Amino acid sequence: MGVVRRTARGSIRHVARVAPRGPRSRRTQRARLTTVAELPPLNPQRERLRQHVLTHSLKTGNFTLKSGRASNWFLDTKQTACRPDGILLVADVALSLIPPDVTAIGGLTMGADPVAFGIAALAATRGRELRSFSVRKEAKDHGVKGRIAGALQPGDKVAVVEDTVTRGTSIFDAVEAVKAFGAHPVFITVIVDRGGTCATMAREAGIAYEPMLTAPQLGYDFNS
Repeated sequence: MGVVRRTARGSIRHVARVAPRGPRSRRTQRARLTTVAELPPLNPQRERLRQHVLTHSLKTGNFTLKSGRASNWFLDTKQTACRPDGILLVADVALSLIPPDVTAIGGLTMGADPVAFGIAALAATRGRELRSFSVRKEAKDHGVKGRIAGALQPGDKVAVVEDTVTRGTSIFDAVEAVKAFGAHPVFITVIVDRGGTCATMAREAGIAYEPMLTAPQLGYDFNS
């Protein structure tokens, strides 16, 4: 597994540990962290977000993913989305990606909630109105019924968001709920795409997709 070290100047450097030879070694090498110098280059905006994710959201160890698969790394991107400096970085990158005709933003609770609300708030300070909403996991049977909570309106062009996507099931659960409400999902973005399958699913659904970061940009293979 990789370790995180701070240099004398306070920057973050990721170092891979050498594993013993054998099948386990090959699995470790496929998923290992590279040094920061070897990571794919990004523009300054995305680089700032990447450094925040590497510092606060990326964990190494022994984890069981939602899919049931074992992994030696895990992304708790709420540690970025729920920190004031982190959500500002997320929103800054997202607003550079979201098409100008989008009028609303949201996704499946609760992973999408801080992402959508933070992006909408920063947009307002820049003179752009993005009404935010949340998709409930189950329909509410009292008060304002249904799965949509918030300011979504029928006919809206929608950016669907999430913190981390692996298989794409949560994203497309939200997409279907938005369609059922009478709005139109036209764009999808996530803080980190770790699975690499969402792009194909979005293309097949006719929805534009661009993640803010990907697993390879953090030094890991997709689905590792």
